[in-house]
Amino acid sequence: MRSSLAALLSIFTTTVSANPFPSTYEPLPSSPTLITEATILTGDGRRLDDADMYIADGKIVWVGEGTVPLEGVRTINAAGKWLTPGIIDVHSHLGVYPSPGVSAHSDGNEATSPVTAEVWAEHSVWPQDPGFSRAVAGGITSLQILPGSANLFGGRSVTLKNVPQKTYQAMKFPGAPYGLKMACGENPKRVYGGRKQAPSTRMGNVAAYRASWIRAQRYIQDWEQYEQKMAKQSAGLESDSNSALAAALIKPPKRDLELETLAGVLKGEILVHMHCYRADEMMTILDMADEFGYQLGTFHHGVEAYKIADELAEHGVCGALWADWWGFKMEAYDGIQENIAMVDRPDNGCAIVHSDSEEGIQRLNQEAAKAMGKGQAAGLDIPPERAIRWITSNAAKSLGIADQTGTLAPGKMADVVIWNQDPFSVYAKAQQVFIDGAMVFDRDDETLQPVSDFELGQLLEAAP
Repeated sequence: MRSSLAALLSIFTTTVSANPFPSTYEPLPSSPTLITEATILTGDGRRLDDADMYIADGKIVWVGEGTVPLEGVRTINAAGKWLTPGIIDVHSHLGVYPSPGVSAHSDGNEATSPVTAEVWAEHSVWPQDPGFSRAVAGGITSLQILPGSANLFGGRSVTLKNVPQKTYQAMKFPGAPYGLKMACGENPKRVYGGRKQAPSTRMGNVAAYRASWIRAQRYIQDWEQYEQKMAKQSAGLESDSNSALAAALIKPPKRDLELETLAGVLKGEILVHMHCYRADEMMTILDMADEFGYQLGTFHHGVEAYKIADELAEHGVCGALWADWWGFKMEAYDGIQENIAMVDRPDNGCAIVHSDSEEGIQRLNQEAAKAMGKGQAAGLDIPPERAIRWITSNAAKSLGIADQTGTLAPGKMADVVIWNQDPFSVYAKAQQVFIDGAMVFDRDDETLQPVSDFELGQLLEAAP
């Protein structure tokens, strides 16, 4: 009787896949590698001079000193060179705005409604975007792909490993949490105000956020109530056939993809990445996060973040910032080049250099160098071992992957860059790039300079 009643009950139970588009990422084949005599920036604040590092089975085994097998190990002498964790860009649109930049490739903004939390950036990612290979030549080993900023809720982001693959699933960073792209300020009010619909003002922006969060709260409550009722009825299945019939009459809430994403934020399962420029608006967003009980993860762009650096540190919020972009619209007018250095406070500050550019991502180390130089000119002590965190460990923290990458620590992914010199020099180039211990780029070896399938025919035609 029990099995038949359970079968009857299962007919009326809604099944939702927790991971409908799973990562199929598998590390590329790699060889045990010993890198010797390098200047190593570990990403956690340390600098090791004339030091060695050993990687094997896709992981970092040791940094500084340790034992190495007698056979089967490739040795790379890095005397005069620098070694860092792989660079992580937390704000990229590669794949959703791929090259060439034609309208057919414009897949980053679902600008049809102010709230499109139901869309996922990964469903627009084109793995053949030539920008991915250009980025790996700049030392980028992981990156977050975000929807655009036309909407209040732009949709889910996805974190990728920067490896050439046929599908985005094969690039998805294993275990990385989803993000939610949100935008405040001029962008959404310009897009929808221009269509004479809400929101057309900043107060309209905030009202629409709050209304959406309220609906998400109710969505969570509806599902919790449904699950409680089902659990209560299921408990009586063994002895009471009426319980199965009663359970069959309990209807689940209607599934809503938009509210699933918003509910994921409120449950702490999805990280918030908020496009915002002005200090006053960022404070409003922090208050809104407190109102609805979710953790804001990272403010992106944050041209005025320096004005509230203490508040960001107190709330544990990262600032993903440009080194010197400013003035291209009113909300970006009050920028200073010391912004990143001032946000990187020793008391829990989390400053990040991001690109938001298919070109800037190729030289993120130089963008960090600009911010480093301006901070030093302002009297702040910013050695290389501190600045490297802006494009490695702090970025990994923002994306929820710091337990796997971002620093050169035993057991972490062997995502590593060998630079021809100090990576904060204008003359610095990524010499060799490893992802999970596999060498994916070598500046001196054309066979290790990946090319998108999309480019092959064009490059052959261009050959002399």
